Amino acid sequence: MSLLSIFASAILPIVLIAAVGVVLGRVKDVEPGPLNTAVVYVLAPALVLHSLMATELGGGTLLKLAAAVTAFTLGMAAIVELSGRLLGVDDATLSALVLVATFPNAGNYGIPVSDFAFGTVGRGVAVLYVAVQAVLMYTIGVYVASRGGGSAGLGAVKRVFRIPLIYAVAVGLLARALDLVPAADSTAMETLQLVGDASIPVMLLILGIQLANTDFGAAAPQITVATVGKMLVAPAVAVGVALLLGFDEPTVARTFVLESAMPAAVTPLMLLIEFADDVEVGGVSAPEFVSTVVAVTTVLSVPLLTLLISVLQSGLLV
Repeated sequence: MSLLSIFASAILPIVLIAAVGVVLGRVKDVEPGPLNTAVVYVLAPALVLHSLMATELGGGTLLKLAAAVTAFTLGMAAIVELSGRLLGVDDATLSALVLVATFPNAGNYGIPVSDFAFGTVGRGVAVLYVAVQAVLMYTIGVYVASRGGGSAGLGAVKRVFRIPLIYAVAVGLLARALDLVPAADSTAMETLQLVGDASIPVMLLILGIQLANTDFGAAAPQITVATVGKMLVAPAVAVGVALLLGFDEPTVARTFVLESAMPAAVTPLMLLIEFADDVEVGGVSAPEFVSTVVAVTTVLSVPLLTLLISVLQSGLLV
């Protein structure tokens, strides 16, 4: 498995689409807000609903994976929160740090990488990982982002229940439980897939547009803690969770660790635009901070994920 193969199959498409967003952001006065709203309220729910109903992995695997993703997310959030409190980081900065260090880019980056590394099983696990993470992102993530914008408490919690994605997850699980999933080639499923697939390029365009207006010189000094947490601490936490839960299928455990080690996700950027766009982190806006972390961790992930995949396939970790 070569570095060039991983780059060409999983990273290059992401870089190209984001680059289009950068160009668009520089030549046109494009606001990411409306695009972000479309993703949060329409495209992402369709992606998760289709993924949940289309997966062929069994219920037992789904439950154990859900527990693993939840444990990993809560563990990372707690580690970053505690570290920030001990270092005296203010709430706004801490919220951005928690979001970027906790949530990996498990979807548009993680799914193709997992598929490339572990085949059909890897892709199926990655899709389930994304579905569970989506619930956590739009509950815990929304609360953290709202807290950073000064709206923590009951008001932030209420916002969670106005986001359609958590209802999409509930519908998908209910449809599977009651054996009401439409045929894969039905109009309903094909329409869901079409709408859901659109979320990936739109997310990357949002990232590119935000990067086009990012002052990297100002943001760079603020990203060290987030980058170390995302690229080094997160994989170690994931290995610990996988060993603790004891997956029956090694490929599932290895894909879980690989997904957890992905670079920072684009979705925290959208949450901060939606709920804390006026917050500053060390002199730059929260969205600029997150955009920079996403860009840096994505670049660093090329050699780091190549090494991790090699170690996981050897069976040395899980």
